[in-house]
Amino acid sequence: MTGRAPPILAGVTSRAPFTVTTLKRRLGLPLLVLYGTGITIGAGIYVLIGTVAGHAGVYAPWSFLLAAAIMALTVASYIELCTRFPVSAGEAAYVRAAFESRSLSILVGLLTIGIATVSSAAVALGAAGYIQQFLDWPRDLIVVAVVVILGVVAAWGILESVLLASLFTMIEVGGLVAIIATAIYSDVPIAATLTNVPPLEATALSGIALGSLLAFFAFIGFEDLANVVEEAKQPRRDIPRAMVLTLIISTVLYVLVAAVAVSTVSIERLALSPAPLSLVFRAVAEVSPRAISFIAIVATLNTILAQMTMASRVIYGLARDGDLPNALAGVHPATGTPVMATALIVACVMPLALSVPFAWLAEGTSLATLVVFALVNIALLRLRYRGALSSHPHVSVPIWVPALGVIACIAMIASSFLK
Repeated sequence: MTGRAPPILAGVTSRAPFTVTTLKRRLGLPLLVLYGTGITIGAGIYVLIGTVAGHAGVYAPWSFLLAAAIMALTVASYIELCTRFPVSAGEAAYVRAAFESRSLSILVGLLTIGIATVSSAAVALGAAGYIQQFLDWPRDLIVVAVVVILGVVAAWGILESVLLASLFTMIEVGGLVAIIATAIYSDVPIAATLTNVPPLEATALSGIALGSLLAFFAFIGFEDLANVVEEAKQPRRDIPRAMVLTLIISTVLYVLVAAVAVSTVSIERLALSPAPLSLVFRAVAEVSPRAISFIAIVATLNTILAQMTMASRVIYGLARDGDLPNALAGVHPATGTPVMATALIVACVMPLALSVPFAWLAEGTSLATLVVFALVNIALLRLRYRGALSSHPHVSVPIWVPALGVIACIAMIASSFLK
């Protein structure tokens, strides 16, 4: 191997009752797919369809397709890197191995934590919008309750957290399938909407591009799988498969639901609604939207739980390598989870959710994620350029994949300034 990478798994010590040890490998492929899909869907269509439609109009499905195509390039890069370096704090590990820079590695790790924190805050606001249809509570009180309760669940145990997330995932996917099936039964012109090719004019294309930047937020989630790799039973086999299946499932559901939404509800109403899919369900089924609102609550809670779980693992990985205080690398012997790291994430999510508007959080998350994804693709290019070898069998993708991934991420970032 040319250019030896710094050690990824540096041991540190901490005080009782926490001990620094390896995380428990308790996750198989089905749970990993449900985990990845649940994060992605909860962060996406239930919250973002109205915002995306507000920019892309009837071409909202095209925004989701564009975002999925761009995401696919980075998914492939992650697949190679997570099989080369199957450790928590994956992005930081990839950058450190490629550039042999501890400071850059720490920066990427902190940025990843920041993304998960901001994303959790954004989705907490989305959850509050749906919960208020059932509880006449102030939004801020709902946000506090949601973040604290899910923080406790995240600290409880990885298997328990993922089992709950998997149940949430089955419910939220069932809600989307119900919308699609009901729309088909009601003869909603889904096919006509999907085949409505946008005109080659600046207004339409810029709207789709900006919509895709926001829709990109809806695909955030697959990379969380890279940060639970140390808790997968067969990480080099199952993590890549889970990433691919997560992207495929999410894309199909997003495009179909977006087509139903813009075919049944006016763009103005979608854009202004705090619970847009409730409007869609009412339009296609002509019944009370409370059922879909309940499912949307489950979906958003699922994403918050998974994002906080992932962020705590990144903190754990950085602390274990000596890049953050030792106490944050503590794994509680009873729960097998980094409890202190989880508590820190809860403390960071709360003020963001209570003080920053949703649209700013969503767009900020997308932009920061694009920066991390660009760095991950560049890291893979550098490893390939140096001819760096791996001591483990790993997936290899064509060199043009990370190259196009970098270009796509930069183009997406640039599109955010075309407002």
